[in-house]
Amino acid sequence: MPPDLSVLLPAYNEAENLAELVPEIAKVLADAGISHEIVVVDDGSTDGTREVMAELRGAEVRSIRLRRNSGKSAALSIGIAQIRGEVIALMDADGQDDPRELPRLLEHMRTDGLDLVTGRRSVRNDRFVKRTTSKLYNGATAKVTGVPGKDFNSGLKVMTRELAESFELYGELHRYIPVLAVWNGFRVGELDVEHHERRHGSSKFGRARFWRGFLDLVTVKFLTTYTARPFHLFGGIGFVIGLFGATLLGWMGVEWLLGERVGTRPALLIGVLLVVVSVQMISLGLLGELMVNLRRRRSLDATAVGDLL
Repeated sequence: MPPDLSVLLPAYNEAENLAELVPEIAKVLADAGISHEIVVVDDGSTDGTREVMAELRGAEVRSIRLRRNSGKSAALSIGIAQIRGEVIALMDADGQDDPRELPRLLEHMRTDGLDLVTGRRSVRNDRFVKRTTSKLYNGATAKVTGVPGKDFNSGLKVMTRELAESFELYGELHRYIPVLAVWNGFRVGELDVEHHERRHGSSKFGRARFWRGFLDLVTVKFLTTYTARPFHLFGGIGFVIGLFGATLLGWMGVEWLLGERVGTRPALLIGVLLVVVSVQMISLGLLGELMVNLRRRRSLDATAVGDLL
């Protein structure tokens, strides 16, 4: 029988933390009477993670080892494909997430009929810079995507298997799981949880993570808003650029009629450039619309063939 809960931990050089955290998770869930499995995805660790997991491995504990470091999203995607439970809990392997919160998150999800519950870290035990950038990130994400939430980036989440299999994770998209869930029509919520300091070692994420997350925010906004209507994005940008270009060319035309020499004026060159870019953006938007239309037709044709059969 599949377990009630599958706990998935992506880990990169977290041997000391895993040695303490995995048995603790197993004890908490056993005491709560929740049948479970714990799956650790070793994301190309170079410390003793492999040896630690060899000692911990058993009927309820499994590990998946990746040959090289592929990133958290890739590790989660691989782990989700291997778990057996219909409910999945995601946890970070640094020990900052409290295993005792898992039964509470699971109960909250079932009681409120949610598909995803994120553990909202009401009091964060992180450095000031990390807390500040995370607050800016959460505010920007809620504003841009329109999805309510205060802690999108929390590594502690409980979700249904159906939700986890509804999207593909890559890049830094694991930070936007609540956004992708809402876009796919699932119900999401947050619950205040306890947050601890890292037990051992140091964080594996540097300053570049902030900029990568920002770029992926643009990606998520595009995927969730403009996938079915690319012309609204590219055409809109093209029309705005074309308006500026046409204004400059109109100004140069008036100057030329008044007898001014405009052949070498920078405004003329900039105006021509903006108009050319505008045409390219509008054309790109139309091509995107054509691709979307063809995809829809193929989908409808496939559905019609299925009905005939």
